[in-house]
Amino acid sequence: MTTYDLRRLRLRSGEEHREAVEIELEPLVYGGQSYQPVPETIAADLTITGASSGTVFRLRFESRLIGPCYRCLGEAEFRERIVASEYQDADRGADEELRTPYLERNQLELSAWARDAVALALPETILCRPDCAGLCPECGRDLNREPHVHEHEQVDSRWAALEKLRNEL
Repeated sequence: MTTYDLRRLRLRSGEEHREAVEIELEPLVYGGQSYQPVPETIAADLTITGASSGTVFRLRFESRLIGPCYRCLGEAEFRERIVASEYQDADRGADEELRTPYLERNQLELSAWARDAVALALPETILCRPDCAGLCPECGRDLNREPHVHEHEQVDSRWAALEKLRNEL
């Protein structure tokens, strides 16, 4: 887990500190599937700005995850430029909404913040390609590689009694 020590910074209101940092990313579990960050350690730009009432944090980095496609289970890639911001009110009694959850004892938890920022940027479904056909619901073959149609009509077993009744009439 990558953290950034804020004790060495002495920012006054309006001052800004920029630094290139290396952040370790852990695999992300999304929709019950594991997506691996590539590479596991990413380069990011961290900007810390002093404000009259607190501190503003900004993190910028390129995210790339590899894992299973939601439709065909083949390899899918998610790539996105992430820009995340957080605010920490200087007043310790301030509302929770005005305090970042990634700051604890002057340590900014960069790995957790980056992971959550990537999770918020993910699409609803991660696909290997936009027109992925998925898997055949009858035989399970990949319809992207073997497009096909099954000739026989499969009747749901729950309707078998009605089908029998229809044939008798």
